[in-house]
Amino acid sequence: MTKISPTVDLNARAIIDGYTSGSSPQVAGLVYNAVDKSGEIIFSHASGKVGLNESSPMTLHTIFWLASCTKLITSIACMQLVESGALNLDDSDQVEALAPELKAVQVLERRPSGGFTFVPKQRSITLRMLLNHTSGFGYAFEDFKLRDWSRPVGLDDFSGNVNDVLMRPLVNQPGTKFQYGVGVDWAGTLVERVSGISLEDYFQAFILKPLGIDSISFSPTPEMKRDLAYMHRRAKDGSLSVTDHLYRTPLLPSLEKEKDRFCMGGAGCFGKPVQFCRIIATMLNDGVSPNTGAKLLRPETVKEMFTDQIPTMPRYCNLYTPAGKAELANSTPLVPCPDDMTEGWGLSFSLSHTQSDTGRAAGSGSWEGLANLFWFADRENGIGGLVASQILPYGDEKLISCSESVEKTLYDEIFKSQCNPKV
Repeated sequence: MTKISPTVDLNARAIIDGYTSGSSPQVAGLVYNAVDKSGEIIFSHASGKVGLNESSPMTLHTIFWLASCTKLITSIACMQLVESGALNLDDSDQVEALAPELKAVQVLERRPSGGFTFVPKQRSITLRMLLNHTSGFGYAFEDFKLRDWSRPVGLDDFSGNVNDVLMRPLVNQPGTKFQYGVGVDWAGTLVERVSGISLEDYFQAFILKPLGIDSISFSPTPEMKRDLAYMHRRAKDGSLSVTDHLYRTPLLPSLEKEKDRFCMGGAGCFGKPVQFCRIIATMLNDGVSPNTGAKLLRPETVKEMFTDQIPTMPRYCNLYTPAGKAELANSTPLVPCPDDMTEGWGLSFSLSHTQSDTGRAAGSGSWEGLANLFWFADRENGIGGLVASQILPYGDEKLISCSESVEKTLYDEIFKSQCNPKV
């Protein structure tokens, strides 16, 4: 079990509190949790308020929209079904049989003279492509071509409406390019169609309840809604303000039956960050929950998930990518880095090629949620974590600075203890 000294614990808390305190805090509130492969929460702190100028404090029981952190859970569901033989990573015929829509989908192209056209895809889509973002799908908030084609009506990537999220053209030929998009939402749909139950029911039965998790869901309960963190927006001058929640559909009363609601496998879950860490710990522990003993995945399956799926298409970290919708995401890179620095991609999350400045080992998995949530799983050092806020647009410099300072503080302590073990 990894141990953090009381002094380092206090120092990490002080860093976080420095960002959330004062009359005009840099971050209204956040929750930071770090976990090790034994399932122990080695550091945990809730700081600030659930909303700017609100009186309720942020706590470990506060509910967050987890956004694209959901992708990790969906990929676990897919790989469970791959293990059982119900799904195959590379069988495009199976994908098209389960989802005929993916057989008919075409590729959107922009004409040199203006306007748009569609061309047939040159190869079929596989589950592996959906999970490693080479299927050809994109997000309208990132992709200018998709954004412009969809107007004047537009596409809302986070409406929670199946037609908005799934029913869109490809923006690249399958298998030719990495591009972040709705592939994992389609992967979640495949889970539903092959299992015969909703993604919510699948998550609860085969992933969340076995891990002892009772507060992660596509459809928040009244109690979860009561504990929901407020959504914030960062203005260009750096100021914060409270705004309406971006992902409102699951939070509203509905005439639909809960089982008929669209479960957005790419970004639809709400929950407590501290419980999400049970999922991270399970990945650190080769697919077995160190908390409950439940075996979600085989070790070789976890190894495959943490294997670079796009070795011939490295993601250059310093490559400038403008945001299609600046109100949702900042342009990247968020922090300049060496031009030759690259990252890979596993089965639904990023893989580092080099050790980070904070101390994460090369090969660590990580990803994020649009409202500035960031998780990581460093299997070499047996540590992972999640920092959670609710701030738009994605790529908030204040939150990232806080997170990296805390992470480096924790890693420095871990490396120190490894170099000076007690006799």
